Amino acid sequence: MKKIICFAGLLMLCQQAVCLAEAKVTTERGRGSLFQFRQIPLPAINDAASTAKISIVAGEDDGNGAGVKALVDGEIPSGDDDPGANFFFAGGEARRFVIDLGKATNVKNVASYSWHPDERAPQVYTLYGAGEGHTTAMSSLEAGQSPADNGWTKVADVDTRRNRGPRGGQHAALIEDPKANLGTYRYLLFDVSKADANSPFGETFFSEIDVIDADAKDVERIKTPDPVLVTFDADGGKYEFTIDATMAPDLKDWSEEKLKPVVIEWYPKIVKMLDSDGFDPIKKVTLRFQNDMGGTPAWAAGPNIALNIEWYRGQLKGEALGAAVHELVHVAQMYPNVRRDDAKPGWVQEGVADYVRWFLYEPQTRGAEITARSLPNARYDASYRVTGNFLDWASRTYDKDLVKKLNASVRQGKYSSDFWKETTGLTEQELNDAWIAYHTKRLQKN
Repeated sequence: MKKIICFAGLLMLCQQAVCLAEAKVTTERGRGSLFQFRQIPLPAINDAASTAKISIVAGEDDGNGAGVKALVDGEIPSGDDDPGANFFFAGGEARRFVIDLGKATNVKNVASYSWHPDERAPQVYTLYGAGEGHTTAMSSLEAGQSPADNGWTKVADVDTRRNRGPRGGQHAALIEDPKANLGTYRYLLFDVSKADANSPFGETFFSEIDVIDADAKDVERIKTPDPVLVTFDADGGKYEFTIDATMAPDLKDWSEEKLKPVVIEWYPKIVKMLDSDGFDPIKKVTLRFQNDMGGTPAWAAGPNIALNIEWYRGQLKGEALGAAVHELVHVAQMYPNVRRDDAKPGWVQEGVADYVRWFLYEPQTRGAEITARSLPNARYDASYRVTGNFLDWASRTYDKDLVKKLNASVRQGKYSSDFWKETTGLTEQELNDAWIAYHTKRLQKN
C-alpha cells in the first residue's frame, strides 16, 4: 500500500492557539435510521472541513477503503459494511491524519461518524489543534512523538466503546464546549488508536468528520429518506403496528401485501396462546427494516422488531415471514431479564419462538424436523428449532398446554427444572431420552 506523505518540509503551527474551557465529548449509537442520533446532528455537507486538505502523517490508509477524501465528502455509506465509502488505516504503530482548514478558524465543534457491523465501528482517538505562527517539523509526528511536545494543543479524548453490549452499528462523537467555542485553529490532528487491539480487523471505519465554523451562517446537513410507513391495527384496534420501510422503500409493497396480513392474524393468536395471570401484552409494535445488523436476520427488543434489509430481500419467498413470526413471539413473551445466551432459560425463550413458528405457523415446511443426521447431537435444550421440536413432541405426548405453562413460568420468574417433573411426571433428562427414543424409532421405520 502506498503511504501518503504530507506537508513536505515544515508546517506553520501556533503554539499559542486559543483553546477555551475543557471540551465536552458526547458519544451516541444510531437508532436504526441512517445516521440519526438523539443529540448529535446529522453529518454536514458544507462545513469547514468540506474544503479542507487532509493528509496522513503517520500510518497508511487501507487500499480497500475510499481514502481520506471520504472523511469530508459530505456523503455517508449506504450499508454497515461498505469499505469503499469509508476511510480506515491499514495498521501500524501510529495512526495520524491532519485536517488543514486553510486558515485560522473559530471552531464551534467537531463531530466524527463511523459505521460497521462489528469491531470496526467504535472510535478511539485524541484530537489536537494548532493555529498559524509556530514552525514544527511534521516528521516528528510521523515518528510517533508526542503532539503536545511539538506545538499542538490537546482538545479532547474520544472513545465510543462500551464495556457491554454489541460493538457494531453507527457511532458518533461530538466535541464541543457548551458555553463557548473550542478555539481558533487552522490544523486539527487526529491521533487514532485501534478500536480493537486484539483483532486483526480492528481499524475504525470512519465515514465522515465535520468541523463547524462558529462564524458560518448556514450549515447544511445531509438529508435522510422520507419515512415510508405501513400503519395498521389488529384485533379490532386493540393492537397498533407500524412497519417502517424508510431504509428499504422497495420492501414497502411486500410489507403491505405479505407481512401486514401475517402480523394482523398471528400477533393476537400468539398473545392468546401465551396468556397467563396478570399478563398485559405490548399493544404498540414497530417492525423496522435496518441495514446495520450484520448477519443477524432479525431481532426483537421490547416493542421493537428489527428486520435485516439484505437478508429479507433474499428471503421474500423463503423464510422472511416465518422469521417475523418468531420475533412476534419474543414481543409477546415479555420475559424478565433473560439473556439469549444464557443456558437457562434462554433456550426456552428461543425454543418457544421456534415452536410457534415451525409447528403452528408453517408446519408444512418441516423446518424443525429431526433427521438421521441431526439426531446424534439433538438435545432438548439445544434452543431454536431443536428445542421447538422437543416442545412439540412433549406437548403432543404429555400436555397440550405445556408450552403455555412453560412460558408463564419463565415470564413470572418461577421457572426451574422442577417444572418438567411437575408437568409431565418425568425429569428433563428422562424426557430427553424418551424424545430421542421416539425419533430413533420413527427414523428406523422410514
